[in-house]
Amino acid sequence: MKTKLTISLLAGVALLAGCGKNDNAASHADAPIATAAATASSVLTVEITANDTMKFNISRIEAKAGQEVKIIMTNTGTLPKAVMGHNFVLLAKGTDEKAFANAAVAAAASDYIPSSMAGNIIAHTKLLGAKQSDEITFKAPTEPGEYVFMCSFPAHYLTGMKGVFVVQ
Repeated sequence: MKTKLTISLLAGVALLAGCGKNDNAASHADAPIATAAATASSVLTVEITANDTMKFNISRIEAKAGQEVKIIMTNTGTLPKAVMGHNFVLLAKGTDEKAFANAAVAAAASDYIPSSMAGNIIAHTKLLGAKQSDEITFKAPTEPGEYVFMCSFPAHYLTGMKGVFVVQ
């Protein structure tokens, strides 16, 4: 009797543990948020994709103050870079993102990264064409708060290709 009870309990625990892992994995796969690990000393790796509909796959990234962050950006679209290039640009806190996007329009020679506003950029990837990727690593700001990230290709910010980088 004791053996049957023990086996039943173990089977029940295994079933519940398995279900919990699958449910958790499914909910994270659909979530548009990248979250920092428990300690600020660990590297937060965030994989971002962008496509021909001018959307990032995530709209929020959460990191610890001063944490090392690795962004791996991939353009999953099929259109040429000249008409549908994408990048990831993290702006300094308090930057007028509309003014930045407007300045970027005139910066085609520098892949839509306006040199006049270089002081407002924390980090950015290169401009990516279809099926291209880029990887950058940087330290999250030390000041807690919300920072905007965006694609600076003309009109992409205006159509909603942006998100928030939250420093805790």
